[in-house]
Amino acid sequence: MDIVVLAGGVSTERDVSLITGKNVTKALRRCGHRATLLDVFMGYSGNTAAFFESDGIDETLKISETDPDIKALLASRKGDAKGLFGENVISLCKAADIVFIALHGEDGEDGKVQAAFDLMGIKYTGSGSFGSALAMNKYFSKQLMDTHGIKNAKYVVTKGGEAAPDFPLPCVIKPFSGGSSVGVSIVTDRGDFENAIAQAAKYESDIIIEEYVKGREFSLGIVGGEALPPIEIIPKEGFYDYKNKYQEGMTIEICPAELDDALTKKMQENAKRVFEALDLEVYGRIDFILKEGTDDFYCLEANSLPGMTSMSLLPQEAAAVGIEYDALCQKIVDLSLEKYKD
Repeated sequence: MDIVVLAGGVSTERDVSLITGKNVTKALRRCGHRATLLDVFMGYSGNTAAFFESDGIDETLKISETDPDIKALLASRKGDAKGLFGENVISLCKAADIVFIALHGEDGEDGKVQAAFDLMGIKYTGSGSFGSALAMNKYFSKQLMDTHGIKNAKYVVTKGGEAAPDFPLPCVIKPFSGGSSVGVSIVTDRGDFENAIAQAAKYESDIIIEEYVKGREFSLGIVGGEALPPIEIIPKEGFYDYKNKYQEGMTIEICPAELDDALTKKMQENAKRVFEALDLEVYGRIDFILKEGTDDFYCLEANSLPGMTSMSLLPQEAAAVGIEYDALCQKIVDLSLEKYKD
């Protein structure tokens, strides 16, 4: 098949997306497809007739310790800098048998690209526009979890730059949307509260303040309706922030996690409930905290397009049940194509 692997974009997770895209492109080519990496924002100015002949990969791609300079990126595109879709992106996606969406964060994981593709008749991998939007917005996803009786941390919100309400410490402050823990702070001292609000506001004017639940952190993938083994995440210092997620040696990851059978089954059942409540499809990843001294899991968030870098959690979980990376990428393509069958 001819497959566009769509990555990059203009979110704070741009670098992570490009590495996901690079890995997926190589895997799909090893599976026999003509897969080519395409930056959704920068586009492609070469010979479109020969687009699928090469992999389109820049081998110098890497993830920096901090999120990218989006303003500089926006200024770097030649010609019309407005709009997400760069030169020839739509025509190349229409020419493909399917688009593997390797985007992360805003304008990619939030359902906007999926909605545009639905209108244009472009086939793509993963969840549809509605489920993607629900999972991306932490406020709406928490409201749905509340409705379905799924435990999550108590929270309040502040919208559009309004004054933040009082909230007991310790607490977690983060933007409504986005991922990779960008703009997230754990506040233990009242003097740091306003600074944390300001940090989150750099990325979005709508902010959510949650109670801090101390405990062990886990993540659990869903592929084709089946829950994978949980993985435990143990940062060597601090919490599981952008640097600890993507810089080698910063975090210990144990898969399958060291949990008894009853707790493992409970987490898997909860993950599937979250996945279904948010109308997700094909694959995703659900994050949890096991509260210290209890058997209670609290859902942190859902990821509709989990990372597929060499350090990402979903591929490790799949490997634990014998699904190697290339097979996982192929499985995602196959399951996604099933959605389009009459």
